[in-house]
Amino acid sequence: MSYKGKKFLSLASIEYANKSIDDLRSLFKEVLEEGMHGLCFSAYVEGQKPGDQLSEEQIRRRIEIISPYTKWIRSFSCIEGNELIPKIAKKYGLKTLVGAWLGDDTDMNVKEIESLIQLCNEGYVDIAAVGNEVLYRGDLTEGELLHYIYKAKESISGIPVSYVDAYYEFTDHPKVTEACDIILANCYPFWEGCDQDYALLYMKDMYQRALRAANGKKVIISETGWPNKGTNLEGAFPSEENAIKYFINTQKWSEEDSIDIFYFSSFDESWKVGSEGDVGAYWGIWDKYEQLKY
Repeated sequence: MSYKGKKFLSLASIEYANKSIDDLRSLFKEVLEEGMHGLCFSAYVEGQKPGDQLSEEQIRRRIEIISPYTKWIRSFSCIEGNELIPKIAKKYGLKTLVGAWLGDDTDMNVKEIESLIQLCNEGYVDIAAVGNEVLYRGDLTEGELLHYIYKAKESISGIPVSYVDAYYEFTDHPKVTEACDIILANCYPFWEGCDQDYALLYMKDMYQRALRAANGKKVIISETGWPNKGTNLEGAFPSEENAIKYFINTQKWSEEDSIDIFYFSSFDESWKVGSEGDVGAYWGIWDKYEQLKY
């Protein structure tokens, strides 16, 4: 797919009030086929969860589905088959943001970091992410996280090394921001109860806050998205209509203002209900059966 010469409508030209759901679905497909900067990769098929071994076949099948629509792919772990994701992605011409999953298990953290370093040194990584939301979850202290970031930086050369967390954590933890080569900020208006009508404006504000904390470093939105089913969170309501609008607005902003965004997510994953409630299973552009939802 060529990403040159896109013919995106401006955000101001979108009049959703007069559009039927069929109109929105058509516009969604048009925007999707224009391509996006990046997509978060959902690896686990129905019945699987983190800790289960991923097969090369399932990864290849899903990458083949999404590769025509994105330039970058983001993965979240470097063990239990996840290390195959960037290797296969490269065969499909994709760039890779590869994450080592860190938590409160030191042995697992070491395995993740060692595998990330190996993947970097073998040429499968374009951006390395040391941890995802560990400060937000409270799994590690700032000092422990910094130890892992600097350990990775000592062993990786020629590749940006960073850390992924909610946009405001980079303001709250300037030492972590300083340690990162670029800033990978998660921006979710939904999880802060924002009405869909104001969600894009709110995400732009989140991005600006991350930019201010970054002190001149590049900021990438490493996750954002909107669920199409589930329980509302204050003024944020999951629905097909809202999910489509949010996707379109996000992609048009990304194109118009040259904002690098990794959309969350590629496929629905049922296991996320345990940690996120019923909405956790409905963030994908494709459903859990790998069918395009809209």
